Amino acid sequence: MSAHSAHEGSHSHGRLFAWVWIYLLVLTAVEVVLAYVHVLPPAGMLFLLMALSIVKAALIIAYFMHLRYERMNLILSLVPSVVVVIALLFAFFPDSFRLLNLRVH
Repeated sequence: MSAHSAHEGSHSHGRLFAWVWIYLLVLTAVEVVLAYVHVLPPAGMLFLLMALSIVKAALIIAYFMHLRYERMNLILSLVPSVVVVIALLFAFFPDSFRLLNLRVH
């Protein structure tokens, strides 16, 4: 590997990371606009914001944590923990919905 090709490789990675960072900024801007402009019902807004957050998390995990370049066994070892976290979120959602019905006296 020549020094020139090594420099091109690092330059292309830098450009890739810059594009991912720009995508993250755009997604964040979309989330902020959606939060301030109430065009959807709350359930639709929540679903859309959660979906955008999942896309952002996937980009961060894949590129900035370098899991895109890891072996498949490492990635597959992370999937069960993500499933457990999502299951726990759904286990605690009913309790958070109960708070909507509470009244402060």
